[in-house]
Amino acid sequence: MFVRQNKMGRRLVGLLQMALIMVGRVVVYIVSYIVFGVLDLLDPVLCVVYKMIDYLVEAEWKPCYCFSTQEDCSSRSRRSILVNSPEGKTKIVCHCLTKVQMEDISDTLYSRKPLFRELVMSTVFCIKKLRVFKANPAAVLNPNNQRLRTATLKPAFAVNSSTIVESLQGHKGQLQAPVSPRWSDCDCPTCASWHSSCKETLFFTVEGKGSEIFDVPQDNKHFKAGASDVIFIHGFISSSTFWTETVFPNFSELTKSKYRLFAVDLLGFGRSPKPTDSLYTLTEHVDMIERSIMRPHRIKSFHVVAHSLGCIIALALAARYPGAVSSLTLLAPPYFPVPCGVEGSDFVLRQLAPKKVWPPIAFGASIASWYEHVSRTVCLLICKQHRFWDFIARQITRNRIRTFLIDGFMCHTHHAAWHTLHNVICGTANKMDAYLDLVRKQEACKVTVFHGRDDELLPAKCSEDLKCKIPRARVKIIEKTDHITIVVGRQKIFARELEEIWKEK
Repeated sequence: MFVRQNKMGRRLVGLLQMALIMVGRVVVYIVSYIVFGVLDLLDPVLCVVYKMIDYLVEAEWKPCYCFSTQEDCSSRSRRSILVNSPEGKTKIVCHCLTKVQMEDISDTLYSRKPLFRELVMSTVFCIKKLRVFKANPAAVLNPNNQRLRTATLKPAFAVNSSTIVESLQGHKGQLQAPVSPRWSDCDCPTCASWHSSCKETLFFTVEGKGSEIFDVPQDNKHFKAGASDVIFIHGFISSSTFWTETVFPNFSELTKSKYRLFAVDLLGFGRSPKPTDSLYTLTEHVDMIERSIMRPHRIKSFHVVAHSLGCIIALALAARYPGAVSSLTLLAPPYFPVPCGVEGSDFVLRQLAPKKVWPPIAFGASIASWYEHVSRTVCLLICKQHRFWDFIARQITRNRIRTFLIDGFMCHTHHAAWHTLHNVICGTANKMDAYLDLVRKQEACKVTVFHGRDDELLPAKCSEDLKCKIPRARVKIIEKTDHITIVVGRQKIFARELEEIWKEK
């Protein structure tokens, strides 16, 4: 009898837990629907507000992606151009005011569909259709009529010029002359230090072997490059301090005597340049690492350690330099296999930012991914005022806690974060399989993947799916760690693990 009562009690407790979980999910769903419905209404309002302020402060309108599909932008501010290269190949590019938009641009910049936007766009379409019907009923009833879909598009025109092709190629990774920060961006000495620098390269920290050598002459025949270089690439809205404040101090003296350790601030983050005319595509990020570190330091063979967003850039480096990467160490890689027949960038956006208020990290990702002007407001309140928030944090903790994570999180611009998120994380969804295939064929490249079991932003399944693409990859799922504590909090252990990986090579 006592055993039966215990079983019944456990069943009741289990049923109660399941009921609570279901109720919690329903509550989260309802609250999420309300909150994101309000944000759908708020974002276009902020769009108008920011356009007015931009015009008053900077005397020009700032372009945005609010109510614009890619075709709408073509009709208003750009034209499709058919460019014939000297090799006889034809490529479609788009000229947008003073920028040339390449095919690296993610569709999610245009195809995000908030509830309010869909309501407005459908209403406008119905009004247009009603007007056309009143003017010519037969035109609307004709199923072959393309008027409503192409009325706003301008025809493309052919340009036979190798100069345009060369200018497009030369634009990649090239920074324009420094301009003043936007009024909504921070202009403190740290964030705007690149404006006073004559170098158009990324900021980076180098430690270890030969760290005193910052610019190796190209004709220096006595310098020997080898697999003794390591490039550390941080994740989204972070900086090189993610590495220099954690694992760098924990490397052994032997490791520091054998390896040069490079920790770089990606374009648009930390102390690196934050150009307002850049679209922060994957190509630009890789090109800038190449210009800033690899060429000046004559790096030929190297290891790569990357976290989150940095994993995509690391795979792109490995694809660009086949055979040069001795090992890839990836932490929490954002890999989402795209199902057949599904648009890759949109699929990754919905996996990464599912429009939920819980957990908080998913809510933050949704704000940053879906709402251009709401996220700009967050940057205005947090990033521009980061000195104030840093002061508050130091007062509360009485300087007992290092705030390097806060500094890295706040030292960026909205323009850089917005475009990097869409053009790198979402826009490369259809390229990831090709990069992984190339790495799989590089048998000499050792691949090690670490992932936190409790990672609520990028689930551990991302790493498990990656192993399916690269069977030789060694995947370690670390218990009781998340997206940040996969390194922070276990930096001594991780430093030893890295040393073992490099030693084996």
